[in-house]
Amino acid sequence: MFACTLGMKIYKTLNIGEFHTNHCEDFLIEEQIATNEKLIAVLDGCTMGTESVFASILFGKILRNIAKKKFYEEFVINTSYELKDKLKEVVKALIDEIKLIKNQLGLETNELLSTLIIGIVDTQKNKAEFLTIGDGLICKDGELIEYEQNDKPDYLGYHLNDNFEDWFENQDQKLSISAFKDLSICTDGIFTFKNLEDQSKQKSESEIIEYLLIDAHWEEFDTFLDRKINEIRDQWNHVVTDDLAIIRIKNTTAK
Repeated sequence: MFACTLGMKIYKTLNIGEFHTNHCEDFLIEEQIATNEKLIAVLDGCTMGTESVFASILFGKILRNIAKKKFYEEFVINTSYELKDKLKEVVKALIDEIKLIKNQLGLETNELLSTLIIGIVDTQKNKAEFLTIGDGLICKDGELIEYEQNDKPDYLGYHLNDNFEDWFENQDQKLSISAFKDLSICTDGIFTFKNLEDQSKQKSESEIIEYLLIDAHWEEFDTFLDRKINEIRDQWNHVVTDDLAIIRIKNTTAK
């Protein structure tokens, strides 16, 4: 999957894990939220949750709709916000919509468990704001920012009834990025590639991450990331055992 915007190329890939048989529990979105801004997110439904694919897709669909509304409002109201403020506003709108749907459908908390890396990227000013709820990985020009919660992610679904201002203020997995050339966000499936045929030829996590999030081979193709996943499978004999969602943005104007 591929998208192109002013000075940026955006590549995406979504893969079901080898150990999952029915559904891919990860989801991703990339949506225009303002003239020069993209809302991006990767989500990972909790395997131990009820119908875990539901939460990640639901959250993603809500975020896509929020972005479309914000994009429309930009033309009608002609207002602009700092990225941090806009991201906070989007997260609040997401929680409000989830609460509304939870009540309408009589959903249990266990049906609304998904991790979330959400960000707004200013494609003109070359900066971004992110919030990670749960675990996952962000890579900025080869620098890895990993959020690890020891397989016990603090899911958004646990906090729907919290006071939003207090909850948001206490979030410590916020990240501001500027002047990037190559930026990726991904779910923790990136750590689960395995050589199931010959463990002696197992690649390290760092080799896999380097190839998918840093290496530029095949960047000229729209299917950049899918080609890399296929080569890891066909040439390296490694398969991703958990679901995997990646969004990678390359700044084509950076020197």
